[in-house]
Amino acid sequence: NKELLESKVDKNPFRQFAIWLQEALESKTPDANAMCLSTVSKSGKPSSRILLLKECDESGFYFFTNYNSKKGKEIACNPHGSMVFFWAELERQVRIEGKIEKIESNKSDEYFSERPLGSRIAAAVSPQSEKLKSREHLHQLIEQFTREYGNKMNRPEYWGGYRLIPDYFEFWQGRKNRLNDRIEYQLSKNKWQIGRLAP
Repeated sequence: NKELLESKVDKNPFRQFAIWLQEALESKTPDANAMCLSTVSKSGKPSSRILLLKECDESGFYFFTNYNSKKGKEIACNPHGSMVFFWAELERQVRIEGKIEKIESNKSDEYFSERPLGSRIAAAVSPQSEKLKSREHLHQLIEQFTREYGNKMNRPEYWGGYRLIPDYFEFWQGRKNRLNDRIEYQLSKNKWQIGRLAP
C-alpha cells in the first residue's frame, strides 16, 4: 500500500512530478504521458480533451496543437487552464493548474521537423475542430497537399506549441478505504507552499 507524506515529498513540485512520471514509465503504464487538458471559453464554459505531454521542465509543461483549434481559440481569450495525469496502475493522479502561453517559434519548428512525415502532413492539412464534409474529403486534401509539397514542408504558422506555467499542483495517492493522500503545492510569493487536503 503506497503512501504520500509531507516529510517524503520533494519540496519542488516539478521534481516530484518527474519522479512520479518516471515511475509510471518504468511500470509500463500505457501512455504514461497522456493528460486531460481543460481550457475555458471567453464565456466561462470549460472543455477537456486527452493530449500527450511532450516535455516538461521548470519553465512549464509542453504540448502541441493547431492554434485555430477549439483549445487554441479558448487559450487565446482565456489563458487559464489545467492538466490531469492519471496512472490507474499506481493509483496516482496529478492535477496541475496555471497559465498557458505559446512557446518560442524555434522550439515549435524543432519539434515539427522531428515528427513523422504523416503526422506533419496531417498537422498541415487538417482544419482541426472545424466541420468536415466527410472522411473522404480529408483524404482528398491530404493527397492534394502531398502532390504539391511531397515531404518538403515547413511548420504551418497556425500549428505549434504551448506551455502551461503552473501555480498549483495536487498529488493524489490512492489508499485503503479511500482514505487517500492528497498533497498540494501552491505558489505564493515565488515559493511553493506544501499542504495536505482531506481525502
